[in-house]
Amino acid sequence: MAGTDHGHTPAAWTGSIISFVGFCVAGAFMVANKPVLCWVGIGVILLGGVVGGAMKLAGLGSKESPDLIRAREAAARRDSTPETAKADAHA
Repeated sequence: MAGTDHGHTPAAWTGSIISFVGFCVAGAFMVANKPVLCWVGIGVILLGGVVGGAMKLAGLGSKESPDLIRAREAAARRDSTPETAKADAHA
């Protein structure tokens, strides 16, 4: 599809970078045998997902493609036709 951003959005980049840092922290402290700090790193990984999701909700994530919107609208029109309603009622 032309015009898609393939996830190259501020929300995706920020969430991925925070999660990557958390992964590095967790891995380093796992090797150093510091379980509490390893869990802190795992918490940072989860924080990356929360931050990325919040940024997406704030409008900094990817937008729906026009093709997907048209397909959803066509399916809604097709499902709301009288013939479909009658067929569903008899099933």
